Amino acid sequence: MFIEMQVAGITLDPMTKMPIVILKDSGGDNVLPIWIGIAEASAIATRLEKIDLARPMTHDLLRNILHELDVNLERIEVTDLKDNTYFAILHLKVGNRKLAVDSRPSDAIALALRTESPIYVHEEVLDRSRQADASKMEEQMATPEDRDKWTEVLENLSPDAFGKYKM
Repeated sequence: MFIEMQVAGITLDPMTKMPIVILKDSGGDNVLPIWIGIAEASAIATRLEKIDLARPMTHDLLRNILHELDVNLERIEVTDLKDNTYFAILHLKVGNRKLAVDSRPSDAIALALRTESPIYVHEEVLDRSRQADASKMEEQMATPEDRDKWTEVLENLSPDAFGKYKM
């Protein structure tokens, strides 16, 4: 089963300084952080901030091509998590044909924001992400006090905690 999610914002990983896009469902029960690259963070941030650039970025170009070819992005789905790598699919409609195209989640999200298409995440991905985050946290934390501190922080996150990544 898939859960519809929205981009809650972009933040930086305090340890690696890498951008993280935060997906959250409408009820706030499910949160999915996905580590992404700087270019993809920039593409997502410009759309979140409604910044119009003089020239189209790559995701704007793709949106323009889809529009010119009369292709509709019906939805994107984050479908899998393997070896700390997320997988996504673009669901396209071309006339009466439906296509599923493999994508990195960051590119799929950037394109979904530009086409105002829904973003879905498979429940199993959310479950695996929680397990992966918990095991990563255990490996990185030196003391039980550190683990307790991070557990408290993560449990009390609100949408307001996620600032938008500004370029």
